[in-house]
Amino acid sequence: MDRTEAEKNIAQLREEIRKHDRLYYQDAAPIISDREYDRLYKELVNLETQFPDLLTPDSPTQRVSGKPLEAFAQIQHRAPMLSLDNTYSEEEVTNFYKRITRLLPDEKIPVVIEPKVDGVAVSVMYEHGRLKYAATRGDGFVGDDITQNIKTIRSVPNQLRGDVPEVFEVRGEAYLDKAGFEKLNKERTAAGLPLFANARNAAAGSLKHLDPRAVAQRPLGIVFYGTGVVEGAEVELHSKIFSFFKRLGLPTHEDWWLADSVGEILKRIRDLDQIRRGFPYQTDGAVIKVDALAQRERLGFTAKSPRWAIAYKYAAERVETRLNDLLIQVGRTGILTPVAVLEPVFVSGSTVARATLHNEDEIKRKDIRIGDTVVIEKAGEVIPAVVEVVKSKRPRDAKPFDFARHIQGKCPVCGGPIRRDPEFVAWRCENLHCPAQTTRRVEFFAARSALDIESIGGIVADKLVERGLVREPLDLFELKVEKLGKLNLGTDEVARVFGEKNATKAIKAIERARTLPLSRWLFALAIPDVGKTTATQLARFHDAIANVANSQLLRDVVHYHQKRDQKESAEEITDRLMKAGFAERSKGKSAKHGIVTEVGPVVAQSVLDFFASAAGKNVLRRMKELGIQPKSEKVSAKKAAELPLAGNTFVLTGTLPSMTREEATAKIEALGGHVTGSVSKKTDYVLAGTEPGSKFDKAKELGVRIIHEAELRKML
Repeated sequence: MDRTEAEKNIAQLREEIRKHDRLYYQDAAPIISDREYDRLYKELVNLETQFPDLLTPDSPTQRVSGKPLEAFAQIQHRAPMLSLDNTYSEEEVTNFYKRITRLLPDEKIPVVIEPKVDGVAVSVMYEHGRLKYAATRGDGFVGDDITQNIKTIRSVPNQLRGDVPEVFEVRGEAYLDKAGFEKLNKERTAAGLPLFANARNAAAGSLKHLDPRAVAQRPLGIVFYGTGVVEGAEVELHSKIFSFFKRLGLPTHEDWWLADSVGEILKRIRDLDQIRRGFPYQTDGAVIKVDALAQRERLGFTAKSPRWAIAYKYAAERVETRLNDLLIQVGRTGILTPVAVLEPVFVSGSTVARATLHNEDEIKRKDIRIGDTVVIEKAGEVIPAVVEVVKSKRPRDAKPFDFARHIQGKCPVCGGPIRRDPEFVAWRCENLHCPAQTTRRVEFFAARSALDIESIGGIVADKLVERGLVREPLDLFELKVEKLGKLNLGTDEVARVFGEKNATKAIKAIERARTLPLSRWLFALAIPDVGKTTATQLARFHDAIANVANSQLLRDVVHYHQKRDQKESAEEITDRLMKAGFAERSKGKSAKHGIVTEVGPVVAQSVLDFFASAAGKNVLRRMKELGIQPKSEKVSAKKAAELPLAGNTFVLTGTLPSMTREEATAKIEALGGHVTGSVSKKTDYVLAGTEPGSKFDKAKELGVRIIHEAELRKML
């Protein structure tokens, strides 16, 4: 074949493959088999290999190319990508429409009602019809460059069809379809990897993957629902873009409605709720947008969102299913937690087969019995929970669940002694060497927020303990690639080895953990009452882990609270704590509360008790033997007070454009700020990324200042 003939054949093959991509991914109406499609694709690959000068970037074969990225570049949006105000109330939707009619009096204001796809907001820029770049929303002004990952989504055209605008920015939602999500989690279970909590997290994780080849293995789709910057085309009505998108070859909404009254808007929201579960993607609400772009321009924006749109979120989906059994799991601290074993049921985007019941008291309060029909929902669309029992469907022979009798006075895993812990309203296994506790401690130790040892979790942690390779978390530092690679994740009958490649990756992560700062280590050791914030506070005032174990500051905190009624006895302790910067004068009027310490007496005693125990002494000994010396983050009292974020409390919500929450937390705390998990009137800032949760709404309600990553970077 000569070059001219090859060029002609390549052009025909590309056009034919694009047509079949369109029929398969957009119209869901394929006309050829997968085998025939693969034959066409292979023929194109062979021709492009034979004639490399004819290979072009927009070829269907170039959707997955290049080496993994080291990091994402940043793209500044030419027009801001602002998030919408959310509501769960039809009354607030009514108020929204009344508000815009007041702002534009004597005008008819049609609005479009369309599905709110539960995915990841993206922007895709086309110039002269060719895909130029794609970006995440980020902080609304700057996002991550995800061009290579977007190209792996076959429903996203590299080249628009027909008469195209010179510049055409389209905005939409990337998602992982429901069936693909189920399949992906099954594959992760088999590989011993942690499961994705929901399809949105899976989609976000996919788009943030640095290797496009890995992204291509995931069944991502996209729905475009709006435009950004447009040059060379007139877009006057939002209702016209759906047909416009289709002509250009862009996937968009099939179901949408126009309305110009409150009654019609509410009716369409309810209509959508009736059909949305049949969509291939997860939806969590309806978006109401003013149709005319000219009216939008006059309505304008608030600081964070447009005045011309609002998102109505549906209440959490609830379904009924049968409770087949009650099992008892043992956590890392030995607490026995009851778990409902359910008849598998699909709810809020995934199949649920188990749900936590928290403790014995919840079972009694809800009168939950084996055989009951129960109502399930996902708290925050993530965590399965038993809401209530359908008493009218209860079997006649169903008996109240006797927790104490069920466990028969012993741990269900190791058979060791248990006791009821009144403080936590729970039963606790007292055997520190219980395999279940060891497994959970290993998982906690290796978790991303602790020492971030990837691949050591789930079934891998289970099998490490079960096969006797790990008896306590620090044993991970004595593992070798050869032995870890041979770890059988299956059964004796059907073996499934971890593999040398996975083992090498895990060992590198383990070695990297040696260099992590003291705060991460204090958190990873699962010391009772020590969370991430407390671990950071302790690390800032101690040189090394041995100094924490023998901390005079912690002893002073305990003694101060024991002796604070004895004014003279407490003065010396107060002076030491104040001089170290570990305490400050209380603003209270009572002399009884003369100072406020960095940590309270309960935490201080808990840390001292841990390191005084046999288990704590063993930790110190093993770390010394292994040569692990976590780097201190100690600062002087004067320096701590002078740090730029000293005294400021932050809460984080949503996905940040260029850093993880852990990285943001570390940066904030390094400059003296505190990061907490809940919003209150005492919160100074809420750092919000994309897809913020209820903390964002709480911040708005309390008037707490909301910032985005760009503002944080200026503060840093």
